[in-house]
Amino acid sequence: MTRRRRLIIAMLSLCVLGCSTAWNSQVTEPSKVAMTLSGGGRPDAVSWSRSAVYGQNGMAATAHPLASQIALDMLKKGGSALDGAIAANAALGLMEPTGNGIGGDIFFIIWDPETKKLYGYNGSGRAPLGRSLTDLKAQIAALRESGAMPDEMRGIPQRGSLPVTVPGTVDGWFAAHERFGKLPMSQVLAPTIRYAREGFPVTPVISYYFGRNLTAFREQAALIEELDNAARIWFPDGSTPQTGEVFRNPDLANTLEVLGQAGRAAFYQGKLAEIMDAYFRRIGADMRLEDLAAHQGEWIAPGSVHYHGYDVYELPPNGQGYAALQMLNLLKQIDLRDYPRGSAEVFHYMVEAKRLAFEDVARYYADPNFAPLSLEALLSDQYAQERFALIDPERAAPSFGAGEPKLEGEGDTTYLTVADADGMMVSLIQSNYRGMGTGLVPDGLGFMLQNRGELFSLDERHPNAYAPGKRPFHTIIPAFVMKDGEPFMSFGLMGGAMQPQGHVQVLVNIIDFGMDVQTAGDAARFNHDGGRQPTGVDGDLLGTLLVEPGVPSETVERLRAMGHRVEVDASGAPFGGYQAIMRLSDGVYVGATEMRKDGTVVAW
Repeated sequence: MTRRRRLIIAMLSLCVLGCSTAWNSQVTEPSKVAMTLSGGGRPDAVSWSRSAVYGQNGMAATAHPLASQIALDMLKKGGSALDGAIAANAALGLMEPTGNGIGGDIFFIIWDPETKKLYGYNGSGRAPLGRSLTDLKAQIAALRESGAMPDEMRGIPQRGSLPVTVPGTVDGWFAAHERFGKLPMSQVLAPTIRYAREGFPVTPVISYYFGRNLTAFREQAALIEELDNAARIWFPDGSTPQTGEVFRNPDLANTLEVLGQAGRAAFYQGKLAEIMDAYFRRIGADMRLEDLAAHQGEWIAPGSVHYHGYDVYELPPNGQGYAALQMLNLLKQIDLRDYPRGSAEVFHYMVEAKRLAFEDVARYYADPNFAPLSLEALLSDQYAQERFALIDPERAAPSFGAGEPKLEGEGDTTYLTVADADGMMVSLIQSNYRGMGTGLVPDGLGFMLQNRGELFSLDERHPNAYAPGKRPFHTIIPAFVMKDGEPFMSFGLMGGAMQPQGHVQVLVNIIDFGMDVQTAGDAARFNHDGGRQPTGVDGDLLGTLLVEPGVPSETVERLRAMGHRVEVDASGAPFGGYQAIMRLSDGVYVGATEMRKDGTVVAW
């Protein structure tokens, strides 16, 4: 054997060994590779990030490469950014069912260049009309007595039929499409229907989350009235879809085909609604056809605060978007640019601002139809000044209480954003809440029902208390930024309570510290976990400050000395999933995607 041939064989063997390790690991092993290999260099940026994506005719940023491409294909066929966003969302429900699907809810913020206005849509569903709070408490008590619900699970169960609320996504699709769509819905849904029938390869991060979901379903199987339908689609023989495996869901293809042909009515009154109703009755759930038929999302006005020259927009409660605005109002009281970005001082002020804002989230945020709230007072400068005075610059407060502004959980989500050549920009977020959802899959429909109702409080005195026909407190929040009256950035970040604090960290990185749209998302983040909750099931009031390994060790130690309970987490899982599209003054789009997910940005 020649020396050259031996060298080639040796190199191939090393490649096979490396590829095999990553292939079989399903995301859990690459960290071991990282212990021996460091990243390469870059000529124009920090070594731990990469280039943003530039384009002029259209752009899509999603958590899955195929979904991004589907959105771009819609734009190339003459569709609007809204058409592309719906097409990508449908694809993600198939390809990333660990985070979203048509069994869940949806929220939009849309910039319309024709009217030069921002439009918000709240597509959250309501609790069953036929079940009272007394009924719900009795059902929970029965689950506890039977041993199905463990003692450590407080509040409303995470799985099974009790946390099911009406799925709002399909309604949101059709409401937005009627207003801003250009292509027929059958054409918008066609790529996902094809992938559902013919199959697509599973990506690494989603494969990892399939494993986490199966573990949760096994641990909570006693809460789930039937699990056979879910197992048949995603967990045959007790296994999960593996990285690179071709996955199909023909049931979902059939459902989407009905929607493309018959429209919204099929889901809320017609064929699909009747199948869901029969399923609810079969398993003894409280949801009924009447609940589906009564559902209606609503167009709402996004609220905003001005932060260092930029107007940041979020949707009002029942979602938590205003928590990000409250945080920014608090941070305006000090100039973070006086400190280095990675310093303990910057982290400390942001964390304490999060804790203060979330005290109000836990106390006041709820369905405004049941619990009216003076949003102007909540976002006032005077209130921010009063609350900021509670922050000790040298020490983490053991606890805060909710403010008095003269007022009248870990979730899995997908966020995407799409922009078109006309200037329309869509900020869309969609979720089943906790992982894949309840474990319940209506017979033959190919999607899982959400467990968003877990976020109700069982305390009848609380604004977020469970009530028939009420929308629960919601975690998923799209965001948008304007500058000088023009659209600047459509962005969002997935992941339960991480979302408002993630929004703020990205904005601070861009606005205060001059990072570009990609580097701002790749930079190491924190996630403050704990504190008071809108469910009334409070965590430790100091909470735990999770930080990524990129946070300097001296900053970690200084934060600990300031009284924060800090843990370094290298998994990426608690820190959300970011996508963004920025619009430059000459109409060029700049896109960024999340390194902690499987996604890509594509443009033309």
